[in-house]
Amino acid sequence: MPNIKIFSGSSHPDLSQKIADRLGLELGKVVTKKFSNQETCVEIGESVRGEDVYIVQSGCGEINDNLMELLIMINACKIASASRVSAVIPCFPYARQDKKDKVGSRAPISAKLVANMLSVSGADHIITMDLHASQIQIYVNNGFFDIPVDNLYAEPAVLKWIKENIPEWKNCTIVSPDAGGAKRVTSIADRLNVDFALIHKERKKANEVDRMVLVGDVTDRVYALLLDSDDITSQVEHCTAFSPNRLISAGATKVYAILTHGIFSGPAITRINNACFEAVVVTNTIPQEEKIKHCPKIQVIDISMILAEAIRRTHNGESVSYLFSHVPL
Repeated sequence: MPNIKIFSGSSHPDLSQKIADRLGLELGKVVTKKFSNQETCVEIGESVRGEDVYIVQSGCGEINDNLMELLIMINACKIASASRVSAVIPCFPYARQDKKDKVGSRAPISAKLVANMLSVSGADHIITMDLHASQIQIYVNNGFFDIPVDNLYAEPAVLKWIKENIPEWKNCTIVSPDAGGAKRVTSIADRLNVDFALIHKERKKANEVDRMVLVGDVTDRVYALLLDSDDITSQVEHCTAFSPNRLISAGATKVYAILTHGIFSGPAITRINNACFEAVVVTNTIPQEEKIKHCPKIQVIDISMILAEAIRRTHNGESVSYLFSHVPL
């Protein structure tokens, strides 16, 4: 493809390389370093004048440093006369901070702040995957972002993984761990033509589950637990402490957990190792190699082909809606 450049940030070079290989391109030359006072320095090592530039940087690891690195890379390309600069952010940073937690709260809406920073830095377009909550998705075209956003979905890749790796998938029940994930779970259950169930959590206070009630029947069924798009420690604690055992005691035969962004912060890995999951399936929107070394239950779905195809279609002016329901060959 002519007039296109792909650069990788330092957060997930392996995914960037897979995207470039899929497109038959080489990653652009870029040097990132820190001065002694910890300021980030970026040097773009080749001309981007008149080019369609894509910068791949995920919201993981040292999130604040990686976000700042992305902003500087975008600005460096923009002032070097790039025709268009697109930020490819598989896991959007600060996506969970997308609303005030209660009326009258003085908490910021940090996801909106990040969106503004990307726009001000010079980004013309954003490609991301499975934004955390409907607030961001609703406002993609209604003021949350001031630039075009393509929010891709891991669902097609998840469906493919289920069909290829769970022999008894036709006898499974897709279960949402809470009411918030019901819409996503019913969509997957409908496309697989299987049953779905819901776990209702009763809380006495935030992040502390007091009691769980299973709504639906999982007797003698393979159970696929669909977690949030980006489960973190508190959610993993709930699911490992309650959900698998709750469903096994209700008659389920196997328990799979499937989520998009496997952040697994804090003691999450230990909790997963101690839980009765058959497998915990995540995508490679963030690096998983180190976590796999400490937790053999983790399995990874490669979504580089989805991001690569989104880049190709964007560069050629084609629609990306095909990717909402299909995995490119």
